[in-house]
Amino acid sequence: MTYIPDKNRYIKMPYKRCGDSGLKLPALSLGLWHNFGNTGDFENMKKMCFTAFDSGITHFDLADNYGPPEGSAEINFGKILNSDLKSYRDELVISTKAGHLMWDGPYGDFGSRKHLISGLDQSLKRMNIDYVDVFYHHRPDPETPLEETMLALSGIVKSGKALYIGLSKYPPDLFKQATKILNELKVPFIISQNRYSILDRTFEESKALETVCECKKGVIVFSPLAQGLLSGRYLNGISSDSRVKTDGRFLKEASITEELLVKLKKLNLMAEKRGQTLAQMALAWIYSKKEITSVLIGASKPAQITENIRMLENISFSEEELTEIDNIVKNNRG
Repeated sequence: MTYIPDKNRYIKMPYKRCGDSGLKLPALSLGLWHNFGNTGDFENMKKMCFTAFDSGITHFDLADNYGPPEGSAEINFGKILNSDLKSYRDELVISTKAGHLMWDGPYGDFGSRKHLISGLDQSLKRMNIDYVDVFYHHRPDPETPLEETMLALSGIVKSGKALYIGLSKYPPDLFKQATKILNELKVPFIISQNRYSILDRTFEESKALETVCECKKGVIVFSPLAQGLLSGRYLNGISSDSRVKTDGRFLKEASITEELLVKLKKLNLMAEKRGQTLAQMALAWIYSKKEITSVLIGASKPAQITENIRMLENISFSEEELTEIDNIVKNNRG
């Protein structure tokens, strides 16, 4: 059956300009970090992409190392794109990244010109597309000269293989230096991708958020639910199908302490008072900040996407609510 998207898909989803660029991103973007590798169900992947697009989510975020195994998320998304979404390619923003380990030898990761250009070429082949909308350097390289990395990104845009450039996980000082170089090269560098959540304020406390905004770049947030801790799934303990049990690479069972569970339960009570789930409140908390362009959500089934989108029904917080959230998280009061 031919997929036909919901004709009302753009009515309810807000879009925000990415920094001072011309590109707008939806409030929520779909990240394919988890559940799009070869261990997932392909039909479920399709349904998640369709649900997202039907809801006005136009941005699909990948990286070369997403899977497992590495590269498989791009392959699977490429199949969906070319079989069902090809007619809507100009309505989509597709991003990918290079910089983490992808192949053996000295050129398989980080930020050399050779790695970045080779990495993007491989990504385009896996997705069977001619270009991506946003290409990120996935992490800083402590050894390669910054100028080399930035010149490679400039060349990638000039080659037509990416429309815009982004940086991920860059610390404030390095981000400023990179911005200066890219601005001088007149590269359409528009966005920073960083980890940020109610539970993890490092992006804010390190002044990285402030720096990105001073540089007039957009901000997209990953892990807004703290690897599922703010999803509500751990309020009554660890279930057998939770990410801790099925994929312990990023969230360890030992990190779910009694102190953390107390905080989660207090935050959940706040969410209930607001008429939201814990996940919806956590997403709304991020998007309510004027500096944030878009929030990346992951999902294991279409219903989670639909539920997360409902966060848009209440994205306003009173000063009292914000203070209470801070007290719960930082001081374990509230």
